[in-house]
Amino acid sequence: MANGHGGSRVGAGKKKKALVDKLMDGNPGKRKLTVLDFSDPAKLEGQDMPPPKEYLSATQKNGKPLMAADVYEITWQWLAERGCSQQVSAQLIEQYAMAVSRWIQCEESITEFGFLAKHPTTGNAIPSPFVAMSQSFMKLSNNLWYQIYQVVKENCAQEFKGSNPHDDVMERLLTARRGE
Repeated sequence: MANGHGGSRVGAGKKKKALVDKLMDGNPGKRKLTVLDFSDPAKLEGQDMPPPKEYLSATQKNGKPLMAADVYEITWQWLAERGCSQQVSAQLIEQYAMAVSRWIQCEESITEFGFLAKHPTTGNAIPSPFVAMSQSFMKLSNNLWYQIYQVVKENCAQEFKGSNPHDDVMERLLTARRGE
């Protein structure tokens, strides 16, 4: 269809069932399941992390380095500890890291400049454009995280708990604000 309506879309439809749930149900589909066992995460071995691309730590206009390289490294390490670093593309991790770092950058700008801005022609108060950009980057980072997490969920043979890089995003934002 030329108008972009209908057809399959990325992320549309029923989400895949987690591997741990399939195993608990006795594999009702009877398909061969790929099981990644990480009962002892400390002894897992994997590939070395590909170095973060240079643009993930580029200097921003305000002189601060972009935090995307840190987010990339933390996310890759979290995936590696679960044996899933090879199932998630580096590009997806880079996109997630960039979205998170841009969200943090927008939040820092809101803190610095406030929620209101001055209209360029009328001089009246208008909502800060950083608020809308922040919401947009937050939504993007959430969507990208769900894609990453779905890979882990589909390939994990047992339930796991604990913090993950996406849960720690607010902590990174608060840490970045304290460092000023």
